[in-house]
Amino acid sequence: MCGLAGVFDPRGLDETEKLVLTKMGNSILHRGPDDGAVWLEPANGIGFSHRRLAIVDLSAAGQQPMHSASGRYVIAFNGEIYNHLELRSELTKNNTAPIWRGHSDTESLLAGFEQWGIVETIQRSIGMFAIAVWDLQLQKLFLIRDRMGEKPLYYGWQNGVLLFGSELKSLKVHPSFAGRIDRNAVALMMRHNYIPAPYSVYENIYKLEPGKIISFSRNDLSGTQQSYWSLKTMLSHGVRQQFQGSRHDAVEHLDALLKDAVGKQMVSDVPLGGFLSGGIDSSAIISLMQAQSSRPVKTFTIGFDDKNYNEAEHAKAVANHLGTEHLELYVTPKDALQVIPSLSAFYSEPFSDSSQIPTYLVAKLAKTQVTVSLSGDAGDELFCGYNRYLMADKYWNKLTRLPISLRKIAAKTLIAVPAKTWESLLNPFKNVVPGINVAHLGDKLHKSASVLSAASIDELYRRLVSHCLNPEELVLGSQELETCLNRQDKIFQLDNPIEQMMALDTISYLPDDILVKVDRALMAVSLEGRIPFLDHRVVEFAWSLPLEYKLFEGQTKWCLRQVLYKYVPKDLIERPKMGFGVPIDQWLRTELRDWAENLLDDTKLKQQGMFNAQLVRKMWNEHQSGQMNWQYHLWDILMFQDWLEQNEA
Repeated sequence: MCGLAGVFDPRGLDETEKLVLTKMGNSILHRGPDDGAVWLEPANGIGFSHRRLAIVDLSAAGQQPMHSASGRYVIAFNGEIYNHLELRSELTKNNTAPIWRGHSDTESLLAGFEQWGIVETIQRSIGMFAIAVWDLQLQKLFLIRDRMGEKPLYYGWQNGVLLFGSELKSLKVHPSFAGRIDRNAVALMMRHNYIPAPYSVYENIYKLEPGKIISFSRNDLSGTQQSYWSLKTMLSHGVRQQFQGSRHDAVEHLDALLKDAVGKQMVSDVPLGGFLSGGIDSSAIISLMQAQSSRPVKTFTIGFDDKNYNEAEHAKAVANHLGTEHLELYVTPKDALQVIPSLSAFYSEPFSDSSQIPTYLVAKLAKTQVTVSLSGDAGDELFCGYNRYLMADKYWNKLTRLPISLRKIAAKTLIAVPAKTWESLLNPFKNVVPGINVAHLGDKLHKSASVLSAASIDELYRRLVSHCLNPEELVLGSQELETCLNRQDKIFQLDNPIEQMMALDTISYLPDDILVKVDRALMAVSLEGRIPFLDHRVVEFAWSLPLEYKLFEGQTKWCLRQVLYKYVPKDLIERPKMGFGVPIDQWLRTELRDWAENLLDDTKLKQQGMFNAQLVRKMWNEHQSGQMNWQYHLWDILMFQDWLEQNEA
């Protein structure tokens, strides 16, 4: 895992740009602490900076920026190509391989570029990557991002110079960087708790979307973008051309496919382990790791004393059954709170998924033992795991039988009663109705209100994944930008509402929230994260499965569960789904109150002029009194405010 940065100035560069490129690279030292170098071609106005976290081929033969054997291509690459040895074998078999200098995947990519071209080589590659390539023959820059968006890549023109890099930190170092905050993007953050691609927090700086290549040259300054792999096309094909085998066939095929994906991702020249929460997804990945390892796999879990947020006991039980070398750490609220001042440094763009805190803590724990860690992320999106899918399956068709006018009245009634009041009213019944969780019921009823008044499945989904339903009212002078969730010409038009929601999660929530969270948290401690579920062969197979192979008789992830049961007994797995979160709501009333009060000071808010100060203070006061639970709205605002103070001072 590494970090890259670079510049392209069609007017040309001088040798002093080397110092700037070095600073750009040093700004992301955490992404590559093992080595760093720059490459500059002043006459053509192109330069790369690279920071290396050595994983495969630790020798100097793996250093970047790297030239191809003929000298035509120069590359700065962040990621891993898991099938690069197979690509090498094919090149050697066809007598088109160069004289290999080492065994890095970077060198394999370059050899592929010379034999097959850039696009075909990327299509042949299995892996995660963000790549910058300069073609000396065509005098053209190519920026490339992996199919699912595991690795980040920002780019944009600033004062006549094209800047690009793994993180915004690198771009901000350059003297040409303008750094004007995009209020419209901030509005998107208030809705989603992240800023969705292709936007960034800065005007004219963009995220390259997954599965895309964009090229620039002196004759094409605006850039030409193309898809080498399309999620939309893949989903459409999978739904139309479904897997024809039996349930047993599906389980066997998924087992073999996942085993191969995990096996490929276990190749490393440095210590490797895996995150284990004890849930279905991480347990499946660790099971397949241990099945292919001759010694105990290193596994990592963090625990909390609050049983509402703790899965460590379940993880330990799975680890004991599999025989892994398990390391767990119970963290206190104080441990978690100490992370918060550093979050804005880890996430150089405002980001407010509060599970970023435990993600960082478990990454920090793993880094004490390994340099690479596999995780079970993306299992929910691929195998129908989120509770909102179950909700849609159980209630949406029933709800739509009621007139929308009646549903809106019911929604207003639910919201009119404060969450705490609902919990007080229903508290006497907590022992009457088995399994009822009164502690969060008021919030759930308020969330249900937004569901009741939805007129379509797309509107329902958007409300379920929204924090602020009217961000333009909160962010002054903003207009919410078009995204895949609000555009008029829908990206997906799948007949089944559950598959429609899964598709939208896969194209938005997964790359822009989950994968951002994982990449930045792990890179903050120089730990490489690998996600076997995002092997594109697994993604394509999952989307070819009929929905009833994933959601069967009210049980989510049916096919994946059957794979897991080959390795782990059911009774160690079957329990209610638990999120990977922290009690932000209560912290804002206790340990975090002073910190938050400072960031939400009325005078400060008015001077900054970003937020509607009156509305923010109203939410803050209602949250403090317990009248309402505004934890998500407030955390979005606080993470932006903290980022603003640390990055724009």
